[in-house]
Amino acid sequence: MAKKIRNNPFKPIIRQLPAPIRNRYFLVLVAFFGWLIFFDKHNMWTQYQLQQSLNKLKTDKTFYEEKIKEVRQEAMDIERNQEKFAREKYFMKKKNEDVFVIVREEEE
Repeated sequence: MAKKIRNNPFKPIIRQLPAPIRNRYFLVLVAFFGWLIFFDKHNMWTQYQLQQSLNKLKTDKTFYEEKIKEVRQEAMDIERNQEKFAREKYFMKKKNEDVFVIVREEEE
């Protein structure tokens, strides 16, 4: 039995391509990396979004750490001088005492 030989019309075009592109292992690797970059669960777009989210969370963390420091400092001030704090923040006063609040206006 003789095999029927077909002429491949693309054979001359394929031979003109560079050797790495004709290599089937190279093509499989390109297809694999293409799949990873564009279609996988952890594709480039998802990684970019996760990185943006991480950056925002880091900035939020530093903001809240600064706020925590301010609140702790205020709490220490309150503990040191409760009477002064109550008078300034809540306008509390003793009996037979008048409190005048002086507000300084800033010039523009």
